Amino acid sequence: MKIGILGLGLIGGCLGFDLRSQGHYVLGVSRRQSTCEKAIHLGSVDQASLDLSLLASAEVVFICTPIGLIVPQIKELITHLPKTTIITDVGSVKKPIVEAISPLWENFIGGHPMAGKTDVGIEAAQPHLFVNRPYVLTPIETTPRDGVIIVEEIVRSLGSIIYHCQPEQHDRAVAWISHLPVMVSASLIAACLSETDPEITKLAQNFASSGFQDTSRVGGGNPELGVMMAQYNRPALLHSLQQYRHSLDEFIHIIEQEKWEMLEEKFKFNQQSRPHFVE
Repeated sequence: MKIGILGLGLIGGCLGFDLRSQGHYVLGVSRRQSTCEKAIHLGSVDQASLDLSLLASAEVVFICTPIGLIVPQIKELITHLPKTTIITDVGSVKKPIVEAISPLWENFIGGHPMAGKTDVGIEAAQPHLFVNRPYVLTPIETTPRDGVIIVEEIVRSLGSIIYHCQPEQHDRAVAWISHLPVMVSASLIAACLSETDPEITKLAQNFASSGFQDTSRVGGGNPELGVMMAQYNRPALLHSLQQYRHSLDEFIHIIEQEKWEMLEEKFKFNQQSRPHFVE
């Protein structure tokens, strides 16, 4: 197939590598000429341009821009496309995007690959990022089944595990396991930086090892992405943050009251529950 990618950052670049390895001809569009040149040089795309009209011949187009640009970019893109073109996106928020685009483009299927890295940009792109990772599709009642099947076939070829749900269900679920962790992780870093003794801060920085590395990774990632998560999934994220604050208050109360057996029970329950989320 001839497949277009709008947005040649990390996800767009990774998609390009995998799609080309499947034998597809990949067209890429970016906001920067230097990115277009890098994508061609690295082998992520066959052709690249700043001009959206390059994607006019694509059968399927993946929108891989930041969340805030998805809707305006699609509105501009569809002026160049025949009605048969299938459009799908990779944004981590689905409800506002699906609600905005579905009335404008019948062949739109919301999508979200649950994969990523701390590093950003085409330089960080790599093959096989999506293997054995969840890839969520959020078709609605009016979405043509033929388009969904084609996107499913492409996603399956990436080695991903396909899930279907409603856009609102997606946003509520990712608030817990993706967007909340980013905010908690960012808060952890900010809390550590609140230490007023510079000597203690320096010691903490020197002592930081795998535990801090694991828990701070997503909070030290792409600032633009963090803001977009909060802005576009605000209601679900606020709900999860409020529940997290309640849980944190429980731990504070248990420790203040020195209820060590209760604390141990909490840890035991968490130890048993974590495998349901992470294998």
